[in-house]
Amino acid sequence: MSEPVDKSQLRDAATILLVRQAPAGPQVLMGMRGAAAAFMPSKYVFPGGAVDPGDAVVPLATPLAQGCSARLSQHARPGLAGALAAAAVRELWEETGLMLGVPGRWPGAAPPDWQGFAEAGMLPDAGALTFVFRAITPPGRPRRFDARFFLADAARVAGDVTDFSRACDELSHLHWVALAEARRLNLPFITEVVLAEVAALLARGEGLAARTETVPFFDNSNEVSRFIRL
Repeated sequence: MSEPVDKSQLRDAATILLVRQAPAGPQVLMGMRGAAAAFMPSKYVFPGGAVDPGDAVVPLATPLAQGCSARLSQHARPGLAGALAAAAVRELWEETGLMLGVPGRWPGAAPPDWQGFAEAGMLPDAGALTFVFRAITPPGRPRRFDARFFLADAARVAGDVTDFSRACDELSHLHWVALAEARRLNLPFITEVVLAEVAALLARGEGLAARTETVPFFDNSNEVSRFIRL
Protein backbone atom coordinates (compact mmCIF):
# COMPACT_ATOMS: atom_id res chain seq x y z
CA MET A 1 0.00 0.00 0.00
CA SER A 2 1.43 3.38 -1.02
CA GLU A 3 2.11 6.09 1.53
CA PRO A 4 -0.44 8.94 1.66
CA VAL A 5 0.61 12.11 -0.16
CA ASP A 6 1.44 15.12 2.03
CA LYS A 7 -0.37 17.78 0.00
CA SER A 8 1.19 20.62 2.01
CA GLN A 9 4.63 19.76 0.59
CA LEU A 10 5.89 21.28 -2.66
CA ARG A 11 4.85 19.04 -5.56
CA ASP A 12 5.69 19.08 -9.25
CA ALA A 13 2.66 19.98 -11.37
CA ALA A 14 1.68 20.58 -14.99
CA THR A 15 -0.91 22.99 -16.37
CA ILE A 16 -2.10 23.32 -19.94
CA LEU A 17 -3.33 26.35 -21.86
CA LEU A 18 -5.32 24.84 -24.71
CA VAL A 19 -5.85 27.58 -27.29
CA ARG A 20 -7.90 27.66 -30.47
CA GLN A 21 -8.15 30.25 -33.22
CA ALA A 22 -11.51 31.97 -33.68
CA PRO A 23 -12.59 34.68 -36.15
CA ALA A 24 -12.28 37.34 -33.44
CA GLY A 25 -8.94 36.06 -32.15
CA PRO A 26 -7.55 33.24 -30.00
CA GLN A 27 -9.61 31.58 -27.29
CA VAL A 28 -8.38 29.65 -24.24
CA LEU A 29 -10.13 26.81 -22.40
CA MET A 30 -10.82 27.53 -18.71
CA GLY A 31 -12.94 26.16 -15.89
CA MET A 32 -13.83 27.13 -12.33
CA ARG A 33 -12.63 25.35 -9.21
CA GLY A 34 -15.21 24.48 -6.57
CA ALA A 35 -15.98 26.81 -3.68
CA ALA A 36 -14.87 24.14 -1.19
CA ALA A 37 -11.50 23.47 -2.88
CA ALA A 38 -8.48 23.83 -0.58
CA PHE A 39 -6.46 25.47 -3.36
CA MET A 40 -7.76 28.49 -5.30
CA PRO A 41 -11.48 28.03 -4.49
CA SER A 42 -13.99 29.60 -6.90
CA LYS A 43 -11.19 30.73 -9.20
CA TYR A 44 -11.06 30.23 -12.96
CA VAL A 45 -8.00 28.22 -13.94
CA PHE A 46 -6.51 26.15 -16.74
CA PRO A 47 -6.69 22.35 -16.54
CA GLY A 48 -3.79 21.00 -14.51
CA GLY A 49 -2.59 19.25 -11.39
CA ALA A 50 0.20 17.38 -9.63
CA VAL A 51 2.43 14.86 -11.38
CA ASP A 52 1.54 11.26 -10.53
CA PRO A 53 4.28 8.64 -10.01
CA GLY A 54 3.03 6.71 -13.04
CA ASP A 55 3.39 9.67 -15.38
CA ALA A 56 7.12 9.01 -15.71
CA VAL A 57 6.54 5.68 -17.47
CA VAL A 58 3.64 6.62 -19.76
CA PRO A 59 4.62 6.04 -23.42
CA LEU A 60 4.60 9.26 -25.44
CA ALA A 61 3.68 9.02 -29.12
CA THR A 62 5.72 12.14 -29.87
CA PRO A 63 8.45 13.65 -27.70
CA LEU A 64 8.71 17.17 -26.37
CA ALA A 65 10.66 19.60 -28.54
CA GLN A 66 14.33 19.51 -27.59
CA GLY A 67 14.37 23.12 -26.39
CA CYS A 68 11.32 22.61 -24.18
CA SER A 69 12.80 19.48 -22.68
CA ALA A 70 16.08 21.23 -21.92
CA ARG A 71 14.37 24.17 -20.19
CA LEU A 72 12.10 21.85 -18.20
CA SER A 73 15.19 20.03 -16.95
CA GLN A 74 16.77 23.16 -15.47
CA HIS A 75 16.58 23.37 -11.65
CA ALA A 76 14.67 20.07 -11.65
CA ARG A 77 15.26 16.44 -10.80
CA PRO A 78 16.54 14.27 -13.66
CA GLY A 79 14.00 12.69 -15.97
CA LEU A 80 11.13 14.94 -14.97
CA ALA A 81 10.41 16.54 -18.38
CA GLY A 82 8.55 13.55 -19.85
CA ALA A 83 6.52 13.05 -16.68
CA LEU A 84 5.45 16.71 -16.76
CA ALA A 85 4.33 16.39 -20.38
CA ALA A 86 2.35 13.23 -19.59
CA ALA A 87 0.78 14.92 -16.56
CA ALA A 88 -0.35 17.89 -18.67
CA VAL A 89 -2.07 15.59 -21.19
CA ARG A 90 -3.58 13.46 -18.42
CA GLU A 91 -4.97 16.44 -16.51
CA LEU A 92 -6.53 17.82 -19.69
CA TRP A 93 -8.16 14.43 -20.29
CA GLU A 94 -9.43 14.05 -16.72
CA GLU A 95 -10.69 17.59 -16.20
CA THR A 96 -12.13 18.33 -19.65
CA GLY A 97 -12.57 14.96 -21.39
CA LEU A 98 -10.42 16.20 -24.30
CA MET A 99 -7.75 13.89 -25.69
CA LEU A 100 -4.44 15.38 -26.84
CA GLY A 101 -3.17 12.29 -28.58
CA VAL A 102 -2.38 10.46 -31.80
CA PRO A 103 -3.19 6.88 -32.87
CA GLY A 104 -0.86 4.31 -31.35
CA ARG A 105 -0.74 1.04 -29.44
CA TRP A 106 0.19 0.89 -25.77
CA PRO A 107 3.15 -1.47 -25.19
CA GLY A 108 1.43 -2.97 -22.14
CA ALA A 109 -1.50 -2.43 -19.83
CA ALA A 110 -2.39 1.25 -19.48
CA PRO A 111 -2.60 2.73 -15.97
CA PRO A 112 -6.18 3.34 -14.73
CA ASP A 113 -5.99 7.08 -15.48
CA TRP A 114 -5.12 6.30 -19.10
CA GLN A 115 -7.68 3.61 -19.84
CA GLY A 116 -9.71 5.98 -22.01
CA PHE A 117 -6.66 6.67 -24.17
CA ALA A 118 -5.84 2.99 -24.57
CA GLU A 119 -9.42 2.02 -25.39
CA ALA A 120 -9.49 4.71 -28.07
CA GLY A 121 -6.21 3.43 -29.53
CA MET A 122 -4.44 6.70 -28.72
CA LEU A 123 -1.12 7.70 -27.16
CA PRO A 124 -0.38 11.09 -25.53
CA ASP A 125 1.04 13.72 -27.88
CA ALA A 126 3.84 15.50 -26.00
CA GLY A 127 5.03 17.08 -29.24
CA ALA A 128 1.92 19.28 -29.18
CA LEU A 129 3.13 21.03 -26.00
CA THR A 130 5.23 24.18 -25.70
CA PHE A 131 6.67 25.00 -22.28
CA VAL A 132 5.90 28.70 -21.65
CA PHE A 133 5.98 29.44 -17.89
CA ARG A 134 7.03 28.11 -14.49
CA ALA A 135 5.94 29.27 -11.04
CA ILE A 136 6.38 27.96 -7.50
CA THR A 137 3.60 28.65 -5.00
CA PRO A 138 4.87 30.86 -2.13
CA PRO A 139 5.38 29.31 1.33
CA GLY A 140 2.49 29.22 3.78
CA ARG A 141 -0.22 28.14 1.33
CA PRO A 142 -2.36 25.01 2.01
CA ARG A 143 -1.15 23.53 -1.29
CA ARG A 144 2.20 24.26 -2.91
CA PHE A 145 3.15 23.40 -6.48
CA ASP A 146 6.16 23.78 -8.72
CA ALA A 147 3.95 24.31 -11.75
CA ARG A 148 5.00 24.23 -15.38
CA PHE A 149 2.60 25.78 -17.87
CA PHE A 150 2.28 24.38 -21.39
CA LEU A 151 0.68 25.93 -24.48
CA ALA A 152 -1.10 23.63 -26.95
CA ASP A 153 -3.11 24.14 -30.12
CA ALA A 154 -6.66 22.77 -29.88
CA ALA A 155 -6.26 21.58 -33.47
CA ARG A 156 -4.13 18.75 -32.05
CA VAL A 157 -7.03 17.43 -29.96
CA ALA A 158 -8.65 14.23 -31.23
CA GLY A 159 -12.39 14.86 -31.54
CA ASP A 160 -14.78 17.68 -30.78
CA VAL A 161 -13.14 20.41 -28.66
CA THR A 162 -16.53 21.53 -27.34
CA ASP A 163 -17.53 18.09 -26.01
CA PHE A 164 -16.80 18.02 -22.27
CA SER A 165 -19.14 15.10 -21.53
CA ARG A 166 -16.28 12.85 -20.36
CA ALA A 167 -14.86 15.40 -17.90
CA CYS A 168 -14.65 14.73 -14.18
CA ASP A 169 -16.33 17.21 -11.82
CA GLU A 170 -13.16 18.98 -10.61
CA LEU A 171 -13.76 21.99 -12.86
CA SER A 172 -17.17 23.51 -13.57
CA HIS A 173 -18.24 26.05 -16.19
CA LEU A 174 -15.76 24.72 -18.73
CA HIS A 175 -15.83 27.02 -21.71
CA TRP A 176 -13.78 28.69 -24.38
CA VAL A 177 -13.10 32.33 -23.55
CA ALA A 178 -11.49 34.96 -25.75
CA LEU A 179 -7.87 35.40 -24.71
CA ALA A 180 -8.39 39.17 -24.74
CA GLU A 181 -11.28 38.85 -22.26
CA ALA A 182 -10.04 36.03 -20.00
CA ARG A 183 -8.40 38.39 -17.51
CA ARG A 184 -11.86 39.76 -16.60
CA LEU A 185 -12.71 36.47 -14.89
CA ASN A 186 -12.09 35.74 -11.21
CA LEU A 187 -8.49 34.56 -11.59
CA PRO A 188 -5.55 33.73 -9.35
CA PHE A 189 -2.76 36.28 -9.69
CA ILE A 190 -0.39 33.84 -11.37
CA THR A 191 -3.04 32.93 -13.95
CA GLU A 192 -3.32 36.59 -14.91
CA VAL A 193 0.44 36.77 -15.34
CA VAL A 194 0.56 33.64 -17.49
CA LEU A 195 -2.30 34.88 -19.69
CA ALA A 196 -0.44 38.13 -20.31
CA GLU A 197 2.75 36.26 -21.16
CA VAL A 198 0.99 33.92 -23.59
CA ALA A 199 -0.92 36.79 -25.24
CA ALA A 200 2.39 38.57 -25.85
CA LEU A 201 4.01 35.36 -27.10
CA LEU A 202 1.23 34.72 -29.61
CA ALA A 203 1.32 38.34 -30.76
CA ARG A 204 5.06 38.07 -31.45
CA GLY A 205 4.91 34.71 -33.22
CA GLU A 206 3.06 33.19 -36.11
CA GLY A 207 -0.17 32.28 -34.34
CA LEU A 208 -0.01 29.06 -32.34
CA ALA A 209 3.26 28.12 -34.05
CA ALA A 210 4.97 30.68 -31.80
CA ARG A 211 8.01 29.47 -29.89
CA THR A 212 9.96 31.08 -27.09
CA GLU A 213 13.70 31.06 -26.55
CA THR A 214 13.42 31.63 -22.79
CA VAL A 215 10.74 30.87 -20.21
CA PRO A 216 9.79 33.07 -17.21
CA PHE A 217 10.24 31.43 -13.80
CA PHE A 218 8.75 32.87 -10.60
CA ASP A 219 10.76 31.06 -7.95
CA ASN A 220 9.07 31.19 -4.53
CA SER A 221 10.77 28.07 -3.21
CA ASN A 222 11.74 29.95 -0.03
CA GLU A 223 10.97 33.24 1.71
CA VAL A 224 12.97 35.26 -0.84
CA SER A 225 11.17 35.44 -4.20
CA ARG A 226 13.15 35.73 -7.39
CA PHE A 227 12.35 36.05 -11.07
CA ILE A 228 14.64 34.42 -13.63
CA ARG A 229 14.37 33.11 -17.17
CA LEU A 230 15.09 29.52 -18.09
